[in-house]
Amino acid sequence: MIKRKFSSLLIPLTIIFAFSGCGSDDDSQQTPIPVASSQATTFSEESLTETVIEPTPAASSTATQEARSTTQVSTSESESTPTQIPTTPPTVIPTETPIPTYPVDSINLSPVIEGAFVRPLYLTHAGDERLFVVEQAGIIRIIDKDGTLFDPPYLDIRDRVGSTQLEQGLLGLAFDPAYAESGIFFVNYTDLAGNSHISRFTVDPGDPNQANPDSERTILTYEQPYPNHNGGQVAFGPDGYLYIGVGDGGSANDPLNNGQKPGTLLGTILRLDVHQSSETYTIPETNPFINDANGRDEIWSWGLRNPWRFSFDRLTGDLFIADVGQNLWEEVNFQPTESPGGENYGWNIMEGLHCFLSETCDSTGLDLPVFEYSHQEGCSITGGYMYRGSQYRELYGNYFLADYCQGNIWRLYPDESGTWTSTMVYDSPYVISSFGEDVAGEIYIVDHNGGSIYKINP
Repeated sequence: MIKRKFSSLLIPLTIIFAFSGCGSDDDSQQTPIPVASSQATTFSEESLTETVIEPTPAASSTATQEARSTTQVSTSESESTPTQIPTTPPTVIPTETPIPTYPVDSINLSPVIEGAFVRPLYLTHAGDERLFVVEQAGIIRIIDKDGTLFDPPYLDIRDRVGSTQLEQGLLGLAFDPAYAESGIFFVNYTDLAGNSHISRFTVDPGDPNQANPDSERTILTYEQPYPNHNGGQVAFGPDGYLYIGVGDGGSANDPLNNGQKPGTLLGTILRLDVHQSSETYTIPETNPFINDANGRDEIWSWGLRNPWRFSFDRLTGDLFIADVGQNLWEEVNFQPTESPGGENYGWNIMEGLHCFLSETCDSTGLDLPVFEYSHQEGCSITGGYMYRGSQYRELYGNYFLADYCQGNIWRLYPDESGTWTSTMVYDSPYVISSFGEDVAGEIYIVDHNGGSIYKINP
């Protein structure tokens, strides 16, 4: 396999930063900040060694949550008198054996379908064995369980999606947990004016492989002051609410200070109840700012620059948020499942574990990332998933992420003390715009430039 390094990407430099939100964002309305290191990057053996980052106090208590099954023991009723000692051992009631977890040191990728898509950005499932692939221009296509690519597309809304700028387009897709009965799904896209829409659609009742483009109901819109940092992820959490990743509005250095302004929806993760009778949405009663005049009721967490892919651990409910850095550091933030929300992840006070544009800063009250890497190893993070599939037990309990520019894939693994360790497990030649998860918990990568889908395996 030909290995592609940062200096030899076969795409224009502007495409490199399509979802990075780095200092070199292509935006005529802003003053770009130069990337810290633009020369060719090579990896030494030191760069492949394991990195350890101590977790934040909030994360450490639950960072190692796994499925724990305890063997239940009961004593069978004895026919002997109470003064007699039973001579048979206790009866063991079988329980499901916990899946052992180990940190992996390497992975491989196998092709699912190659060269079939145009600028694909995401992959997910609808509760069955089909794979749904989102194309940036405004199309959703289906790969059937036998690998067949359906034609025509599942949904085509190119007539209302604006994707002329590198970080715009149809950015996210989430199916109603009860999709088999409701036929409802939600998308996140930028319109022809560059503003964000969270919209609801329904499937054609007569064709499960065809959605109705005329069924759109917009549940939320918000303006984007610049054409970059649009976020785009939508996903249902284990609580049944819809979570939405929103960037800080764009440009460089967060000129509007949206990251530290909870009075705006920008620079946040939102949490909405879209299952009530409201035509749009209602606010969950446990959202952290619901009784705070200084914050928007819709906000679940804040202090984010451009959350490019977040995911819930399907076993524990823990939330992983990959936040794109500016010109020095990329990061992964961790929110344990029992969190009441309200975390401030630090942008633009901090970038990763480091003060931003200042030698010192006050990090009081900020939730720091559990993982970071510098721009010597890439330029734009792509968040992934904790592996909970059953096909490759050796991958179980490892969280995977990648760099969009260099194609590096890392795994994060929580040890027994709650410390997250990291290792680069694959040096790919792909421009990884997203990971995806199928109904069984198997994980895929999306090659934005090559239009291909690959499956992670040992």
